[in-house]
Amino acid sequence: MSRMSADDTTWLALDQGGHASRALLFDAGGRELGEARVPIATRRIGDDRVEHDPEELVTSLREAATQVLAAGAGRALPVATGLATQRSSIVCWDRRTGAALSPVLSWQDRRAAAALEPLREHADTVRRLSGLPLSAHYGASKIRWCVDHLPAVRDAARRGDLRVGPLATFLAGRLSGTAARVDPANGSRTQLWDAALADWSAELLELFGVSRDWLPDPGTTVQSGTAKPGALALDIVTGDQSAVPFAWGAPREDTLYINLGTGAFLQRPTGGRRAEPGGLLASVLYGDARETLYSLEGTINGAASAIDWLAAREGLDPGVAWSRWESRARKDRAAGPLLFLNGVSGLGSPWWRSDFASRFVGEGDSDADARFAALVASIAFLVRVNIDELRRAGPITRAIVTGGLAQSDGLLQLIADLSDIELLRPAQGEATALGLFGLLTRDRPREPAAALDARDTVRVSADPGSVRQAHAGFERWHEAMRRAL
Repeated sequence: MSRMSADDTTWLALDQGGHASRALLFDAGGRELGEARVPIATRRIGDDRVEHDPEELVTSLREAATQVLAAGAGRALPVATGLATQRSSIVCWDRRTGAALSPVLSWQDRRAAAALEPLREHADTVRRLSGLPLSAHYGASKIRWCVDHLPAVRDAARRGDLRVGPLATFLAGRLSGTAARVDPANGSRTQLWDAALADWSAELLELFGVSRDWLPDPGTTVQSGTAKPGALALDIVTGDQSAVPFAWGAPREDTLYINLGTGAFLQRPTGGRRAEPGGLLASVLYGDARETLYSLEGTINGAASAIDWLAAREGLDPGVAWSRWESRARKDRAAGPLLFLNGVSGLGSPWWRSDFASRFVGEGDSDADARFAALVASIAFLVRVNIDELRRAGPITRAIVTGGLAQSDGLLQLIADLSDIELLRPAQGEATALGLFGLLTRDRPREPAAALDARDTVRVSADPGSVRQAHAGFERWHEAMRRAL
């Protein structure tokens, strides 16, 4: 390895998402050399149960890694590998064999919501220690549900063989063949993690009825980089959104990192300072033996998932509906008489209402195009609400926007009109994978291949011709939300 030039080195990023497992290979400058994508299935059982098959996820990651490395035959093997997964997803497994004992309960899963009601009087304690609101989206109530309802999990707990924790820890252990530790970004989404201690919270464990014996040992974002023969060594393990602020250099405190995907996530790094969350989340971005980095974060559960919800309900072709919406005049995109109060998959920050019923409100009849426009506008309005919350931590100079919905020029324009912040859509939009590359090469000089000042970065600013109508639509929607809440 010492005889290789810098140009020979490669870096492998594994991104396990809600629709697929992907493997991307980068060169030393962050240029993508290859990608492999293996689709995965999602089981939706009613409105509140969302699951994945854990063995399928393991297999899909292995297949994706094998495919991308085979396609790069002749190149040097990766010098390091990183894994990012959806945060708040949990799984139970056998500590001796590594075999899964439960489905993966997705971050979208809310089956344990009713079990949280007796804990409402402790909501302030949960938020103070974990940085999170009391919500079934996070891991603690899901873990307790598995122990209470799944015989295989309950039996393993009785025998002393149960391991339960973030999906990332399960996958890291299975891919490397070693007993993986919990990284702080994913650990903090279990709602059992004390970010100040970088360890499990004895008080939260007792509150949720979770035994520390069931949980893996705490670790850091930087993993051991060791594996059994023939297995895959991992050097970085983190959450998908936690990786994003590292995609274009060091995270900046004056910058928002917005991902518009299945859900929409807005992050504002706060450096080594753990800010008071207010109506937001106080999240862990990164942690090693030297430092812990934090962020404030807003969550919108119904972004692309809300589009899917409406398409299924109305029998719409989403591509056609988007095309019609994009063809609307800018000033009309948020100014229609119909409004949508968007609680798809639960209402996120800053209100945190898992039981909020989505609904259309407004006078007169509406057609499918009007309903689609109202729903898209609701996504932009929720982004605006969260930006207002994030501004309380200080001025924001720009927002970097990625994800599938970020490809909509109209949606970006509407968000820019509502927020008066310049939006940047990087040409290289694989933010999670690029963030893994940034973490893997954090202590190395960075070449400019993935720089934000590249000429093909799209920049969107507020349009004076449509700002007034956008704000008027937002004020009507905001008032309707206040009445509904």
